[in-house]
Amino acid sequence: MREGICKGCGAAIVWIGTQGGKSMPCDASPRYYIAKPRSGTKKIVTTNGEVLSCEYTEDPRKATGTGFAPHWGSCRAARSFRRYQN
Repeated sequence: MREGICKGCGAAIVWIGTQGGKSMPCDASPRYYIAKPRSGTKKIVTTNGEVLSCEYTEDPRKATGTGFAPHWGSCRAARSFRRYQN
């Protein structure tokens, strides 16, 4: 995991290597999550590179674990990084 700064919005990010061999920019602050493989509307990246469907929670007692939210979900400049824009 490498630390960095988003070139689009200036936010602190971390780069996490996924199990698929890609590096994913994520928000720098970890989040609690509840894993929901079939019904989760959010994504989380674990420190070992798993990308999971989930829901975020503020309650650590309900959490499945902690991970990092993909930065494209919070970046105000995310559209400028898309390869295929509509």
